[in-house]
Amino acid sequence: MNGPVTFDELAELMKARAGLSVDPREMERRPEATFADFDLDSLGLLGIVAELEKRHGRSIGNEAEGCKSPHAFLENVNNQLSAAGV
Repeated sequence: MNGPVTFDELAELMKARAGLSVDPREMERRPEATFADFDLDSLGLLGIVAELEKRHGRSIGNEAEGCKSPHAFLENVNNQLSAAGV
């Protein structure tokens, strides 16, 4: 996979890894919303991180796992991926 991780991709991962149906536009419109607001727990987030690491072939690290919001998560992951030249 190439390019930045999007809200659409994050919503798809939340569905696949945690069984949650989340509107990606709602996540995008609500920068203050946390993963808890979308019913995603830390175990679900770990699954998403693992899947992204598999897709991109590199470690994303503990910082992403500690992100509390979709906005912070995507910013962190995309910064790491762009720094690695992925």
